[in-house]
Amino acid sequence: MTFLNKMTTRTGLAAALLAGTVMTASAFTACQVTDTGGIDDAGFNQTAWKGVQDAMAADDSVEGRFLESQAETDYEANLNSLIEGGCDIIVTVGFLMGDATKAAAEANPDQKFSIVDFAYDPTIDNVLGQVYATEQGAFLAGYLAAGMSETGVVGTFGGINIPPVTAFMDGFYYGVNYYNEQKGTDVSVLGWNPESKEGLFTGNFDSLDDGRAFAENLSQEGADIIMPVAGPVGLGSAQLADEMGTDQLKIIGVDADQTQTDPEKADVYLTSVLKRMDSTVTQVINMAQDGSFEGGLIVGTLENEGVGLAPYGAFEDTVPDELKAEIEAVKAGIIDGSITVGM
Repeated sequence: MTFLNKMTTRTGLAAALLAGTVMTASAFTACQVTDTGGIDDAGFNQTAWKGVQDAMAADDSVEGRFLESQAETDYEANLNSLIEGGCDIIVTVGFLMGDATKAAAEANPDQKFSIVDFAYDPTIDNVLGQVYATEQGAFLAGYLAAGMSETGVVGTFGGINIPPVTAFMDGFYYGVNYYNEQKGTDVSVLGWNPESKEGLFTGNFDSLDDGRAFAENLSQEGADIIMPVAGPVGLGSAQLADEMGTDQLKIIGVDADQTQTDPEKADVYLTSVLKRMDSTVTQVINMAQDGSFEGGLIVGTLENEGVGLAPYGAFEDTVPDELKAEIEAVKAGIIDGSITVGM
């Protein structure tokens, strides 16, 4: 099987990348349009693309392509390009692509679409939404952060104030609160208030400088563990932690295991909140192949391993066994319904 890693193409105003073409006579073509973070964003888009790659690895009749959006104005042009390109399934990535995906789907009712991190109400017959109970995984991360903090202050910030971002922040906040309730402690969370829906947001998903600056401000306010929910922006936070030393600042990643996607800074990540977009994307491709595809919704949870926590990496021997066991118990409680993630 041959794999063309990247070929440059242009559609409309976008300078986009076309990748993952497998030359077979009767290929099933799975196509992806990224959000503005880029295919190599060490998180959101990259994890979704891994789902296409996994489908290709499992079945050499699957052909994969992607187009990168450089700006929101590229969404429509990229979608039209793939519709004209004979894709069997088009996967769009991100909440911000909701309107463009809906318009394309309604204009092309015979084309199958799936959108990551978005759900339509009412559903659209030819669109399968992929959403994730990331608040569940982030709840575990908040509990962990509270248990590992030396200063009694932890922090979080987001890229843009939209539900897929704030779900992580909600879960983190409530996980810290649950730890406090169980332990009689008073660990505080900077950067987000789930009741007022107000907090810290960079306004973008690509500025490493913003990631560094926001983490530095939170650190100066006492936070020694920070969870950025902002795609590549978080890499700037990791750079700061690497310079400061993990005795002063540790990072919790999101979307993918950041020790794998940011290996040069692997030692700063206490863990990552996993959003298994790769798993659901592969499931959607399989559904489109075997004829079981229909509009609706797939939800990734702790129970079906659509969300979770990554290993503790460099901190495997630092996180106390007792805390690890408590986190497993909390996970079981969330799954069986005895622990509620929320107010």
